[in-house]
Amino acid sequence: VQLQASGGGLVQTGGSLRLSCTSSGRTISGYGMGWFRQPPGKEREFVAGITGWTGITAYSNSVKGRFTIFKDNAKNTVYLQMNGLKPEDTALYYCATSASRCTTNQKVDYDYWGQGTLVTVSS
Repeated sequence: VQLQASGGGLVQTGGSLRLSCTSSGRTISGYGMGWFRQPPGKEREFVAGITGWTGITAYSNSVKGRFTIFKDNAKNTVYLQMNGLKPEDTALYYCATSASRCTTNQKVDYDYWGQGTLVTVSS
């Protein structure tokens, strides 16, 4: 299984970015998918998740109302639409696939990870 993440970049405060993560070797419709991020010098943290089959979503409190996770099963791709970006959103963003159709905020529940894509928000 390989996850290819893309879409990061440099954006000003209040701007938007859309991250993409394409899976090869695992059909995402049957598995939970998640986005995590790791700010400089900090631990990796949960951002958003979406379940397999039902597509139920979950978000961390810090991004709720600004970020949206969604997926295109036909393209085997999950997205993270990020609006209203803030400097504290600056981080390396990772996508991951769960070992089941569920999604959680725990890193240990995800068995494959993408390489990360850098998001930098300038003030």
